[in-house]
Amino acid sequence: MTIRWLIIAVIVSYLIMLFGGAALKPGYSHFSQFISELNATGTPYAQVIGWLGFVPFGLLSGSLVFAAAKVVPVNGASRVGYWLIILQPIAYIGSAFAPCDIGCPAEGSVSQTIHNLIALLTYLLTALGLALLSLTPKITVLMRVLWVVLATVWLMLFILMLESSLEQWRGILQRLAEWIVFSVLLISAWRLASR
Repeated sequence: MTIRWLIIAVIVSYLIMLFGGAALKPGYSHFSQFISELNATGTPYAQVIGWLGFVPFGLLSGSLVFAAAKVVPVNGASRVGYWLIILQPIAYIGSAFAPCDIGCPAEGSVSQTIHNLIALLTYLLTALGLALLSLTPKITVLMRVLWVVLATVWLMLFILMLESSLEQWRGILQRLAEWIVFSVLLISAWRLASR
């Protein structure tokens, strides 16, 4: 499968997971609920959304990271940063294996604890990965700044969505983080695919 077809498959699988999953969840709110709450333990269609939504999206986006590795112009620290991006697909697959409890609380079942640990590690290390991409050889100063800004936005939105006073907005904060970062990564991959 070519990189561009993989990009299209990633986008389609994300939209199916996000909006198809939400359509199966009565009362689900994209504004106030984490995406993980789509497959929260004990909720309707949780396993269907986890295994037919989160896992395919994770596998396809992980495949894209591997496929694009052939054309991405990274080495040294920027190559480490590039491979840290694989943590986002792993996080989605991990969410199917370790779903959150209802409401995705800070403390809960063993599954919730594992889920929270995966989220914490993958968000923080993805921010590091984005920052390290600013060290990619032969990119413009503007591109270097873009990667640092992207890492900062990702981390800032992660911190904000955990803020209890912003609980009613945590879903949209998470979506913004994903849409901003995933869009830049997918656009970058699309451009690299022409090489």
